[in-house]
Amino acid sequence: MSGPADFEGRSVDDVRRKLAATFASRGIDSPELDARILLGEALGLDLTGLIAQGGRLITVHDALILSSFARRRIAGEPVARILGRKEFWGLPFKLAPATLVPRPDTETVVETALKFLRDEKRDSETIRIADIGTGSGAILLAMLSELPTATGVGTDISLEAIETARRNAQKLGLVDRASFIACDYAAGLSGDFDLIVSNPPYIPSRQIGQLAIDVRDHDPHLALDGGPDGLEAYRAIAPSAFGLLTSGGALIFEAGQGQDRDVRAIMAAAGFATNEPPRTDLSGVDRVVVGRKKPVKMQF
Repeated sequence: MSGPADFEGRSVDDVRRKLAATFASRGIDSPELDARILLGEALGLDLTGLIAQGGRLITVHDALILSSFARRRIAGEPVARILGRKEFWGLPFKLAPATLVPRPDTETVVETALKFLRDEKRDSETIRIADIGTGSGAILLAMLSELPTATGVGTDISLEAIETARRNAQKLGLVDRASFIACDYAAGLSGDFDLIVSNPPYIPSRQIGQLAIDVRDHDPHLALDGGPDGLEAYRAIAPSAFGLLTSGGALIFEAGQGQDRDVRAIMAAAGFATNEPPRTDLSGVDRVVVGRKKPVKMQF
């Protein structure tokens, strides 16, 4: 089932069931959910609308749109890419070919950063945040949505990503507190930051071809490829971040599975205190590493 004729004239309920069965037969992980989302998008209906209009017949126009969605999903394109948007931290984010799809595990970076500020009793202060490799702006904008007095800067080497992040800031009403700079990692940053966060490229180059098709063929390789050992970005970012942070500030990295010890060693070599244990993601993987810039003790 992939052409308009497979959908036209059928009821919404019938098409949803058949589409889910087709997705399941192709080994798609969440066939029922994907079928509901794509059918709802094609018809302009939310879940309640799909239920209420289960007997509605699919028109030629609807069938053309849905058949395109179905072919793309069967070919391995993620639902978020088909829709052009993804929810992160309960907020809607527009995507572009140059941006990663924000993933639930990355919310652990936001949680860790907010906890750091709460523990330091700085979550109500006028603090300055940098998000290095911002992509769609998801991490930075999620944090600013929780910190009404904070400001932030996101960097990305991709102009398309920067424009996407700016559009997301505008849509979320955060454009007055978020700015974005096109540069290589932290090269365009200056001044003092209280907190720096980053989800950098961390997949070893040789493993890119082994990734799941939805990542390998649809996420930008520039945002995935971390060099021969997956650690090149950390080596580039950590020393720069140390120089940009205020005394007592923190650098918070997302790391790949099994990379937390190496990332902590890189941060320690750059001058950070890394005695805090890594934070685990939704799957129990050590995902987020924290390094603190020790406050300077005054000598009298």
